[in-house]
Amino acid sequence: MTNSLLSTWIVMALLFLFAYLVNKSISLVPSHGQSLAEMIISGLYDFFESVMGHTIKQAFPVLGSLFLFIIIANWLGLLPGVGTIGFYENTETKSVASETVHTPATTTGDHVTENDSEPLEVTHGEVIEEISEPVPEVQEKEIVSEKAESHGAKKFVPLFRGATADLNTTLALALVAFLAIQYYGFLTLGAHYSKRFFNFTSPIMFFVGLLEIVSDLSKVISFAFRLFGNIFAVEVLLTVMAFLMPFIAPMPFLLLELFVGFIQALVFSTLTAVFINVAVAHEG
Repeated sequence: MTNSLLSTWIVMALLFLFAYLVNKSISLVPSHGQSLAEMIISGLYDFFESVMGHTIKQAFPVLGSLFLFIIIANWLGLLPGVGTIGFYENTETKSVASETVHTPATTTGDHVTENDSEPLEVTHGEVIEEISEPVPEVQEKEIVSEKAESHGAKKFVPLFRGATADLNTTLALALVAFLAIQYYGFLTLGAHYSKRFFNFTSPIMFFVGLLEIVSDLSKVISFAFRLFGNIFAVEVLLTVMAFLMPFIAPMPFLLLELFVGFIQALVFSTLTAVFINVAVAHEG
């Protein structure tokens, strides 16, 4: 379980709790919570209806859920404590040290030998005394030994992190959008929708089908990296500005993050609506 997954569960819990509290007390005279929910839902419905037309009735649950989840996840990363409350964990590093070993020379008969070395020949008539100390001519061996030394380095691990600042979350959302596009395509056109990808009527249509497959698969990459790149970039920018000037400088960038979070949620859900509309209207 990662810190971004924990933030994802918090966003889901907030959405479930809000939906439960609103639906528990629905009345003809709406309360403040019901009025807020009706305003959000009706506003989203009218917007996506202008994009999709009559097909909005089927796809709105997915589109509305994507928008609400992404915008809350984006804004949750701006709350105090997200990215700053956590714990430190110890890290161990290994250092490589080199040792120089001097091997003394010893005499054996008419030869002077060095440990683990070639024997040195001695001319007849010379007297060799036992060498008790290393001589300059003796070769030195470099023995590299790896010693694991524990250093006191500590790494800060935040307990919470913005869910959409993690590529795993945005990739999961992109897969949901991709599967929704294919689902509503088959739901509306039936088996005839598969001819969009596998059409053997002519070589040109077969090649067009291959292009459609590549195009739909590239939507997953586009969805995932667009959302992740924008949210992560602003997160890094806020961190840098907070480090340079903690009290005043981050304020304009926090307002910018609110706007970016809304725009990215709107772009993600709107593009999903457009691609679903193209899929269900493929026959036309």
